[in-house]
Amino acid sequence: QVQLVESGGGSVQAGGSLRLSCAASGYRVSSIFMTWFRQAPGKEREGVAYINPSGAVEYYADSVKGRFSISQDNAKKTLYLQMNSLIPHDTAKYYCAADFARKYGNTWSNPANWDYWGQGTQVTVSS
Repeated sequence: QVQLVESGGGSVQAGGSLRLSCAASGYRVSSIFMTWFRQAPGKEREGVAYINPSGAVEYYADSVKGRFSISQDNAKKTLYLQMNSLIPHDTAKYYCAADFARKYGNTWSNPANWDYWGQGTQVTVSS
């Protein structure tokens, strides 16, 4: 079974930066499809960023485009999210998700399309 462990969350002031990491394990293929979601209390879980195994395809939510950057190290089986120019609206619990199927169009941003989830890491941005 695939296991995902997020890290790197914390509390920062508006305008600050954080880098989140998601370490994947429990599988023997060289790469998988991975993405970042976030969820604030009382709100639906929303897709933040997606990257395919080759790195040729990246998707971002409009609210984070230009500020966040997704990347991965396939050899280390680790996904990253570089978060710059953070604003209070970014406050949420951030989750990584993974599976072994391609994502097309907006399907990446639907939580139901992902089979494996990490425990989440909290990001809090103060104004």
